[in-house]
Amino acid sequence: MREEIPNALDGERVDRVASLMTGFSRSAIARLIADGKVIRNEEKVVNGSDRVTKGDYVEVEKPAEEEMSQALVPDASVEFEVVYEDEAVIVVDKPIGLVVHAGAGRQDSTLAHGLLARYPEVAEVGALERPGIVHRLDRDTSGLLICARTNEALTYLSEALSSREIHRSYLTIVAGCPEAPKGTIEAPIGRSRRSRTRMTVTEDGREARTHYEVLETWRNPDPASLLRCTLDTGRTHQIRVHLRAIDSPVLGDSTYGKKDPFGVGRPLLHAAEIAFLHPVSAEEMSFTSEPPADFRRALDAFRAQNPDSASSSSF
Repeated sequence: MREEIPNALDGERVDRVASLMTGFSRSAIARLIADGKVIRNEEKVVNGSDRVTKGDYVEVEKPAEEEMSQALVPDASVEFEVVYEDEAVIVVDKPIGLVVHAGAGRQDSTLAHGLLARYPEVAEVGALERPGIVHRLDRDTSGLLICARTNEALTYLSEALSSREIHRSYLTIVAGCPEAPKGTIEAPIGRSRRSRTRMTVTEDGREARTHYEVLETWRNPDPASLLRCTLDTGRTHQIRVHLRAIDSPVLGDSTYGKKDPFGVGRPLLHAAEIAFLHPVSAEEMSFTSEPPADFRRALDAFRAQNPDSASSSSF
Protein backbone atom coordinates (compact mmCIF):
# COMPACT_ATOMS: atom_id res chain seq x y z
CA MET A 1 0.00 0.00 0.00
CA ARG A 2 1.54 3.31 -1.13
CA GLU A 3 0.07 6.79 -0.69
CA GLU A 4 1.13 10.35 -1.44
CA ILE A 5 0.84 12.72 1.52
CA PRO A 6 -1.90 15.34 0.92
CA ASN A 7 -2.09 18.86 2.36
CA ALA A 8 -4.30 17.67 5.21
CA LEU A 9 -1.57 15.39 6.60
CA ASP A 10 1.38 17.75 6.12
CA GLY A 11 3.44 17.74 9.35
CA GLU A 12 1.81 14.63 10.84
CA ARG A 13 3.83 11.83 12.49
CA VAL A 14 4.65 9.07 10.04
CA ASP A 15 3.35 6.36 12.41
CA ARG A 16 -0.05 8.11 12.60
CA VAL A 17 -0.15 8.39 8.81
CA ALA A 18 0.66 4.68 8.46
CA SER A 19 -2.06 3.88 11.00
CA LEU A 20 -4.61 5.94 9.06
CA MET A 21 -3.60 4.26 5.80
CA THR A 22 -3.94 0.70 7.09
CA GLY A 23 -6.37 0.86 9.99
CA PHE A 24 -3.74 -0.83 12.18
CA SER A 25 -3.15 0.29 15.76
CA ARG A 26 -0.12 2.47 16.54
CA SER A 27 1.48 -0.45 18.40
CA ALA A 28 1.03 -2.65 15.32
CA ILE A 29 2.59 0.07 13.16
CA ALA A 30 5.49 0.29 15.62
CA ARG A 31 6.10 -3.43 15.02
CA LEU A 32 6.06 -2.90 11.27
CA ILE A 33 8.52 0.00 11.60
CA ALA A 34 10.84 -2.17 13.69
CA ASP A 35 10.58 -4.83 10.99
CA GLY A 36 11.49 -2.37 8.21
CA LYS A 37 8.06 -2.54 6.58
CA VAL A 38 7.20 1.18 6.62
CA ILE A 39 8.91 3.18 3.86
CA ARG A 40 8.98 6.93 3.28
CA ASN A 41 10.40 8.24 0.01
CA GLU A 42 12.16 4.91 -0.68
CA GLU A 43 13.86 4.81 2.75
CA LYS A 44 12.91 2.62 5.70
CA VAL A 45 11.35 4.54 8.57
CA VAL A 46 13.34 4.21 11.80
CA ASN A 47 11.55 6.69 14.06
CA GLY A 48 7.74 6.71 14.10
CA SER A 49 7.74 10.27 15.43
CA ASP A 50 9.30 11.66 12.24
CA ARG A 51 7.06 14.17 10.46
CA VAL A 52 5.88 13.81 6.88
CA THR A 53 5.66 16.60 4.31
CA LYS A 54 3.12 17.17 1.57
CA GLY A 55 4.22 15.22 -1.50
CA ASP A 56 6.07 12.54 0.47
CA TYR A 57 5.28 8.95 -0.42
CA VAL A 58 4.60 6.53 2.43
CA GLU A 59 4.43 2.81 1.79
CA VAL A 60 3.32 0.14 4.27
CA GLU A 61 3.97 -3.51 3.57
CA LYS A 62 0.87 -5.12 5.06
CA PRO A 63 1.53 -8.63 6.36
CA ALA A 64 -1.05 -11.37 6.06
CA GLU A 65 -3.83 -11.16 8.64
CA GLU A 66 -2.68 -14.37 10.31
CA GLU A 67 0.85 -12.95 10.63
CA MET A 68 -0.43 -9.86 12.42
CA SER A 69 -2.36 -11.99 14.90
CA GLN A 70 0.41 -14.54 15.44
CA ALA A 71 2.11 -13.91 18.77
CA LEU A 72 4.75 -15.73 20.76
CA VAL A 73 3.56 -17.79 23.71
CA PRO A 74 5.16 -16.65 26.99
CA ASP A 75 7.45 -19.28 28.51
CA ALA A 76 8.31 -18.85 32.19
CA SER A 77 10.69 -21.83 32.06
CA VAL A 78 13.27 -19.83 30.06
CA GLU A 79 16.07 -18.93 32.48
CA PHE A 80 18.07 -15.71 32.25
CA GLU A 81 19.48 -13.15 34.67
CA VAL A 82 18.21 -9.57 34.72
CA VAL A 83 20.97 -7.23 35.90
CA TYR A 84 18.89 -4.05 35.62
CA GLU A 85 15.31 -3.03 34.91
CA ASP A 86 13.16 0.09 35.08
CA GLU A 87 10.05 1.37 33.31
CA ALA A 88 11.85 1.68 29.95
CA VAL A 89 14.75 -0.77 29.69
CA ILE A 90 15.86 -4.23 30.74
CA VAL A 91 19.50 -5.36 30.73
CA VAL A 92 19.88 -9.13 30.51
CA ASP A 93 22.95 -11.30 31.15
CA LYS A 94 22.28 -14.00 28.55
CA PRO A 95 23.50 -17.52 29.34
CA ILE A 96 25.27 -19.79 26.86
CA GLY A 97 22.94 -21.71 24.57
CA LEU A 98 19.94 -19.37 24.74
CA VAL A 99 18.63 -18.17 21.37
CA VAL A 100 17.57 -14.51 21.49
CA HIS A 101 14.45 -14.68 19.32
CA ALA A 102 12.53 -17.08 17.11
CA GLY A 103 13.76 -17.70 13.59
CA ALA A 104 14.24 -20.41 11.01
CA GLY A 105 16.35 -22.51 13.36
CA ARG A 106 14.36 -22.10 16.58
CA GLN A 107 10.68 -21.36 17.24
CA ASP A 108 10.33 -21.81 21.00
CA SER A 109 12.12 -21.40 24.35
CA THR A 110 13.96 -18.25 23.26
CA LEU A 111 14.85 -15.19 25.32
CA ALA A 112 11.89 -13.42 23.68
CA HIS A 113 9.51 -16.09 25.03
CA GLY A 114 11.02 -15.66 28.49
CA LEU A 115 10.76 -11.87 28.35
CA LEU A 116 7.05 -12.13 27.55
CA ALA A 117 6.52 -14.28 30.64
CA ARG A 118 8.24 -11.78 32.97
CA TYR A 119 7.25 -8.57 31.18
CA PRO A 120 3.91 -9.08 29.34
CA GLU A 121 3.90 -5.47 28.12
CA VAL A 122 6.75 -6.16 25.68
CA ALA A 123 4.22 -8.01 23.49
CA GLU A 124 3.35 -4.53 22.16
CA VAL A 125 6.98 -3.48 21.64
CA GLY A 126 8.63 -3.95 18.26
CA ALA A 127 8.29 -6.87 15.88
CA LEU A 128 6.05 -9.81 16.83
CA GLU A 129 8.81 -12.40 16.68
CA ARG A 130 11.31 -10.35 18.70
CA PRO A 131 9.32 -8.27 21.18
CA GLY A 132 11.45 -5.78 23.06
CA ILE A 133 14.70 -6.96 21.48
CA VAL A 134 17.11 -4.10 20.68
CA HIS A 135 20.03 -6.22 19.45
CA ARG A 136 21.04 -9.86 19.57
CA LEU A 137 23.86 -12.19 20.56
CA ASP A 138 24.64 -15.52 18.93
CA ARG A 139 23.20 -18.56 20.71
CA ASP A 140 26.57 -19.60 22.17
CA THR A 141 27.76 -16.09 23.01
CA SER A 142 27.12 -15.16 26.64
CA GLY A 143 26.75 -11.75 28.21
CA LEU A 144 24.94 -8.44 28.22
CA LEU A 145 21.97 -7.54 26.06
CA ILE A 146 19.59 -4.55 26.09
CA CYS A 147 15.81 -4.93 25.77
CA ALA A 148 13.10 -2.25 25.68
CA ARG A 149 9.80 -2.11 27.57
CA THR A 150 8.20 0.62 25.45
CA ASN A 151 8.15 1.43 21.74
CA GLU A 152 9.64 4.84 22.50
CA ALA A 153 12.59 3.20 24.26
CA LEU A 154 12.99 0.69 21.43
CA THR A 155 13.10 3.46 18.82
CA TYR A 156 15.60 5.50 20.83
CA LEU A 157 17.91 2.56 21.53
CA SER A 158 17.71 1.26 17.96
CA GLU A 159 18.72 4.67 16.67
CA ALA A 160 21.54 4.88 19.23
CA LEU A 161 22.77 1.49 18.07
CA SER A 162 22.68 2.55 14.41
CA SER A 163 24.55 5.78 15.18
CA ARG A 164 27.17 3.88 17.23
CA GLU A 165 26.25 5.56 20.51
CA ILE A 166 25.98 2.26 22.40
CA HIS A 167 29.33 0.95 23.65
CA ARG A 168 29.72 -2.83 23.46
CA SER A 169 32.85 -4.61 24.63
CA TYR A 170 33.56 -8.35 24.37
CA LEU A 171 36.16 -10.68 25.83
CA THR A 172 37.45 -13.60 23.79
CA ILE A 173 40.25 -16.17 23.84
CA VAL A 174 41.81 -16.71 20.42
CA ALA A 175 44.36 -19.01 18.85
CA GLY A 176 47.67 -17.28 18.22
CA CYS A 177 48.30 -13.59 18.77
CA PRO A 178 47.59 -10.61 16.52
CA GLU A 179 50.72 -8.91 15.21
CA ALA A 180 49.88 -5.58 16.86
CA PRO A 181 48.88 -5.26 20.55
CA LYS A 182 46.02 -2.96 19.50
CA GLY A 183 44.34 -2.58 16.16
CA THR A 184 41.27 -2.07 14.04
CA ILE A 185 39.92 -4.64 11.60
CA GLU A 186 37.98 -2.90 8.86
CA ALA A 187 36.63 -5.38 6.33
CA PRO A 188 33.14 -5.75 4.81
CA ILE A 189 31.14 -8.85 5.79
CA GLY A 190 28.55 -10.74 3.77
CA ARG A 191 27.04 -14.19 3.31
CA SER A 192 29.37 -16.94 2.18
CA ARG A 193 28.55 -18.26 -1.28
CA ARG A 194 29.55 -21.74 -0.11
CA SER A 195 27.30 -21.89 2.95
CA ARG A 196 24.29 -19.71 3.82
CA THR A 197 24.94 -20.21 7.53
CA ARG A 198 28.46 -18.75 7.32
CA MET A 199 29.59 -15.17 6.94
CA THR A 200 32.81 -14.08 5.28
CA VAL A 201 34.90 -11.04 4.42
CA THR A 202 33.83 -10.03 0.93
CA GLU A 203 34.15 -6.90 -1.20
CA ASP A 204 30.40 -6.71 -1.77
CA GLY A 205 29.57 -7.14 1.94
CA ARG A 206 28.35 -4.56 4.44
CA GLU A 207 30.72 -2.20 6.21
CA ALA A 208 32.14 -3.75 9.39
CA ARG A 209 34.68 -2.43 11.90
CA THR A 210 36.10 -4.15 14.99
CA HIS A 211 38.66 -2.73 17.42
CA TYR A 212 40.76 -5.13 19.49
CA GLU A 213 43.26 -4.97 22.33
CA VAL A 214 45.49 -7.84 23.47
CA LEU A 215 45.18 -8.26 27.26
CA GLU A 216 47.28 -11.42 27.75
CA THR A 217 49.35 -13.76 25.60
CA TRP A 218 50.42 -17.36 26.30
CA ARG A 219 52.85 -19.79 24.65
CA ASN A 220 51.80 -23.06 26.27
CA PRO A 221 50.37 -25.50 25.35
CA ASP A 222 49.90 -23.55 22.08
CA PRO A 223 50.05 -19.82 21.38
CA ALA A 224 46.83 -18.10 22.43
CA SER A 225 45.64 -14.68 23.60
CA LEU A 226 42.96 -12.96 25.63
CA LEU A 227 41.46 -10.06 23.68
CA ARG A 228 39.03 -7.25 24.34
CA CYS A 229 37.00 -6.34 21.24
CA THR A 230 34.70 -3.37 20.72
CA LEU A 231 32.28 -2.89 17.84
CA ASP A 232 31.51 0.07 15.62
CA THR A 233 29.07 -2.07 13.64
CA GLY A 234 27.03 -5.16 14.47
CA ARG A 235 27.19 -7.61 11.59
CA THR A 236 26.30 -11.28 12.05
CA HIS A 237 29.30 -13.17 13.50
CA GLN A 238 31.37 -9.99 13.12
CA ILE A 239 34.02 -10.59 15.79
CA ARG A 240 34.41 -14.25 14.84
CA VAL A 241 34.78 -13.47 11.12
CA HIS A 242 37.16 -10.55 11.64
CA LEU A 243 39.44 -12.43 14.02
CA ARG A 244 39.55 -15.36 11.61
CA ALA A 245 40.55 -12.90 8.89
CA ILE A 246 43.70 -11.94 10.85
CA ASP A 247 44.53 -15.59 11.61
CA SER A 248 43.46 -15.40 15.25
CA PRO A 249 40.20 -17.42 15.30
CA VAL A 250 38.15 -17.63 18.47
CA LEU A 251 38.91 -20.82 20.41
CA GLY A 252 36.08 -23.33 20.33
CA ASP A 253 34.61 -21.86 17.14
CA SER A 254 33.87 -24.87 14.93
CA THR A 255 32.49 -22.62 12.17
CA TYR A 256 35.43 -20.26 11.66
CA GLY A 257 38.24 -22.09 13.47
CA LYS A 258 39.17 -25.62 14.49
CA LYS A 259 41.01 -25.46 17.79
CA ASP A 260 39.09 -26.38 20.93
CA PRO A 261 41.84 -27.50 23.35
CA PHE A 262 39.58 -27.55 26.40
CA GLY A 263 36.56 -29.15 24.78
CA VAL A 264 34.25 -26.23 25.62
CA GLY A 265 32.17 -26.88 22.52
CA ARG A 266 31.37 -23.24 21.83
CA PRO A 267 33.21 -20.06 20.77
CA LEU A 268 34.84 -18.47 23.82
CA LEU A 269 33.20 -15.09 23.32
CA HIS A 270 31.52 -13.06 26.07
CA ALA A 271 29.71 -9.69 25.93
CA ALA A 272 31.37 -8.20 29.00
CA GLU A 273 30.47 -4.50 28.96
CA ILE A 274 27.67 -2.34 27.65
CA ALA A 275 27.04 1.38 28.08
CA PHE A 276 24.36 3.73 26.76
CA LEU A 277 22.34 6.85 27.55
CA HIS A 278 19.01 6.07 29.16
CA PRO A 279 16.12 6.69 26.72
CA VAL A 280 14.06 8.61 29.30
CA SER A 281 16.46 10.25 31.76
CA ALA A 282 19.51 10.56 29.45
CA GLU A 283 21.55 9.22 32.37
CA GLU A 284 24.77 7.36 31.50
CA MET A 285 24.17 3.65 32.11
CA SER A 286 27.06 1.18 32.28
CA PHE A 287 27.08 -2.54 33.09
CA THR A 288 29.70 -5.27 33.28
CA SER A 289 29.47 -9.06 33.35
CA GLU A 290 31.98 -11.69 34.45
CA PRO A 291 32.70 -14.46 31.92
CA PRO A 292 30.92 -17.78 32.55
CA ALA A 293 32.54 -20.84 34.11
CA ASP A 294 33.84 -22.46 30.91
CA PHE A 295 35.57 -19.24 29.87
CA ARG A 296 37.18 -18.85 33.31
CA ARG A 297 38.34 -22.48 33.32
CA ALA A 298 40.13 -21.98 30.00
CA LEU A 299 41.62 -18.73 31.29
CA ASP A 300 42.85 -20.40 34.49
CA ALA A 301 44.37 -23.28 32.51
CA PHE A 302 46.36 -20.95 30.27
CA ARG A 303 47.54 -18.90 33.23
CA ALA A 304 48.59 -22.02 35.14
CA GLN A 305 50.75 -23.16 32.22
CA ASN A 306 52.18 -19.68 31.65
CA PRO A 307 52.92 -18.30 35.13
CA ASP A 308 55.21 -15.57 33.81
CA SER A 309 52.73 -14.08 31.36
CA ALA A 310 51.76 -10.45 31.94
CA SER A 311 48.11 -9.53 32.35
CA SER A 312 46.26 -6.25 31.90
CA SER A 313 42.86 -7.74 32.73
CA SER A 314 41.07 -7.35 36.05
CA PHE A 315 39.66 -10.85 36.55
